[in-house]
Amino acid sequence: MLPPFQTALPIIRTLEDAGFKAFFVGGSIRDSLLGRPVHDVDIATSAKPEEVKALFTHTVDIGIEHGTVLVLYKGNQYEITTFRTESVYKDYRRPESVEYVDSLLEDLKRRDFTMNAVAMDKNGKLIDPFAGSEAIRMKRIETVGSPEERFREDALRMMRAARFTSQLGFWIEDGTKQAIKRHAPLIRHIAVERITQEFIKLLEGEHPYEALQLLQETGLLGFLPGLCGREAQLFSALHPVLNELSEQQLWVYLVATADPEDANTFLRKWKLPNEKRKAIVRTLGFFRMRAGRKWDPLMLYDAGEQMALDAEAVFCAFRRENPSPRIAALRQAFRKLPVKNRNELAIDGKKLMALFSKKGGPWLKEMLREIEKALINGEIENQYEAIRRWVLCKYPQEKK
Repeated sequence: MLPPFQTALPIIRTLEDAGFKAFFVGGSIRDSLLGRPVHDVDIATSAKPEEVKALFTHTVDIGIEHGTVLVLYKGNQYEITTFRTESVYKDYRRPESVEYVDSLLEDLKRRDFTMNAVAMDKNGKLIDPFAGSEAIRMKRIETVGSPEERFREDALRMMRAARFTSQLGFWIEDGTKQAIKRHAPLIRHIAVERITQEFIKLLEGEHPYEALQLLQETGLLGFLPGLCGREAQLFSALHPVLNELSEQQLWVYLVATADPEDANTFLRKWKLPNEKRKAIVRTLGFFRMRAGRKWDPLMLYDAGEQMALDAEAVFCAFRRENPSPRIAALRQAFRKLPVKNRNELAIDGKKLMALFSKKGGPWLKEMLREIEKALINGEIENQYEAIRRWVLCKYPQEKK
């Protein structure tokens, strides 16, 4: 038994000593069988939420209406959820009600995919009624029971299937894939924030190309924010080289491929955080500049190292090139810049205002920009006295 489970054994024993059933469940079991790092250890139990809270000193109600209590124990957090079945789903996302049961089997029946419907007892024995361990061994994504029922219950499961394709490198069983095709329009019932959350995890995975292909093949792609009518151009831009890109770079690639009239408006539809949206749009601008010409020192300085590397990686992806060689060369070019950002200038706005005995204004922004250009182009050295002499020579009128 892996250390994360051993650390959680006292939780299992406390529940069992009180007369309840308790098992490790969910993604932690799947990841342990895959040899992947185990992070969040979840526990399912026959104890009801109030009974769980009575057994542990430190708890948080994180989803008590659905039977989940967070237990804080020796610096770790464990989600403990009561065995339950679920009623009819009212909005393709949430059940109208949940009913607590005493059966682990009934609880596992409500899970999304067989690979997530495997439990483990305190002795390390697997409880696997739906052959989830076999699905994991075969790298197969399939629903527990009818895929139509699972996707009608919770349409977000279709996005989760694509996300797991990217994260785990699994393939989707044909019946499950066909059900996604038939039920793709149901994704419109899901909050954009939830869709974006899954999409970001998809882009962060090791196999985003395969996952994006799946979204296109099943028709889900056209129901994602801002992508209706752009499926063909996106499909033609899919290529295995996308697996070399980071999540941020993939956003830039997506926007550049979709080519909306306004990138900001397009990204707002995804309800991304403002800072993230602005960074994507700015990187997109440098990518478009790069598409028209090679990097020069000033362009590289303006972008900053990471944004330049992101723009270059996207440029390489459009050319179907592995970005690694160009990225290495660009990183070396950035290191050769005499200054990397405005904070490294040997002079600042306060010193310039003192030098010219003037208050700040547009002149100050313009002068700082000209100093940056002169430094980057090698006209002057980044020393206060050298810059002072240069600006007094270039802007004698400002001294009057």
